[in-house]
Amino acid sequence: MIHFKHPNESRVVSTDQVLVNDLNNYNTLFGGVLMKKLDNNATLSARRHARVKECVTASTDSIDFLVPIRQTDSVCIESFVSYTGNKSMEIFCKVIAEDMLTGERKIAATAFLTFVALDGDKRPIRVPAIVPETKEELYLFESGSKRANMRRQRREHSQELTKIIGLEKPWERIKEGSY
Repeated sequence: MIHFKHPNESRVVSTDQVLVNDLNNYNTLFGGVLMKKLDNNATLSARRHARVKECVTASTDSIDFLVPIRQTDSVCIESFVSYTGNKSMEIFCKVIAEDMLTGERKIAATAFLTFVALDGDKRPIRVPAIVPETKEELYLFESGSKRANMRRQRREHSQELTKIIGLEKPWERIKEGSY
């Protein structure tokens, strides 16, 4: 059994054109459209790394939109496993916008998503560790434990928050005066 893999083994690259239905009122790509594309790519990277039928998104740590993506651009998303825990995989995604008229390429966005691989009974399973090879992979791997700690802290905060936030319907809170 393989106990480690290289990030390149989980690399997924997809390229799409920007269609008019994908544009917001600023004539740039809707953020939600890009988020869906990122999750799809990252899911494939996670499944490729763990070699399982099912992986679930545990968190979307960040999506940084750096430059707008226009209808004249193609959108290339590259994703791969950048860091692993025992049962979780951090997937790094970079989005490259290429102006199809000029050929100019820009990093349009970056994102980190975390996935958990599941067995046939839908229970989390152990995933292979990674061994980075390139300068980019090494940088992401070395900073991975810091991001994992931030995820743990954020999850703990979210769990505390669920004890405070209410489940009642908004109109019930308004009636009680607690809105």
